[in-house]
Amino acid sequence: MDLDRHALAYTPSTGARRIHETPLVAATAESLAGYGRLVDDAKAAPIEIVRWPAQGWRPIDDHTGNQGGVTEGLFEFCWRGETLYARNHAVGDSYLFAWSTWPEEAQAEGTGKKRERALIWRANYHPDGGQLFFPLKGQSFVVPLALPGDDVSPEKFVSFWCDGRSGLYLHPNVWHGALVPLDDEAEFLDRQGRVHARVSVNFVTEFGCYLGAPLRRP
Repeated sequence: MDLDRHALAYTPSTGARRIHETPLVAATAESLAGYGRLVDDAKAAPIEIVRWPAQGWRPIDDHTGNQGGVTEGLFEFCWRGETLYARNHAVGDSYLFAWSTWPEEAQAEGTGKKRERALIWRANYHPDGGQLFFPLKGQSFVVPLALPGDDVSPEKFVSFWCDGRSGLYLHPNVWHGALVPLDDEAEFLDRQGRVHARVSVNFVTEFGCYLGAPLRRP
């Protein structure tokens, strides 16, 4: 993956010495209720687009405010040593998403030791539309999710294990941390609203911890 580490969309927060371990469940139609759904055909899956909100008592005109459409592109994830990087070509952003040990001790190169968990420092949601992640090589991954609401906390997150045979679609306003591949590298087709607004929570600065996502099958 071609990645400029000096052009990250966010400067990661570090310094915490506490991990909030999330429960791990298998992603199924039942367990994903309220969060999203599994998708078998990436191109046929509709992406929800949320109409631009009215600023006062006058409503947004019909058939306007939701015309930004959908963007799509390759979303690459790569473990470099004990640090997880990613690049979303659909929106042109690069990220440092997580570590598999305390970031101050994380190896920068190599495959590192067996990764037991990902320590995730932030999560976000998109108020303007849904988002689809479709694994292109059938690789399994884990992602922490929380239901909509700005009064979010680490305790509200659940990590979902996805077996890689289907894509994962998330509704607008659903909190999601990093997709964490169990392999060293993974590629996804990303489809999402073109506006790409993000609302974020920083676990380190707000709660003094990292969100722990177990890297195993439940």
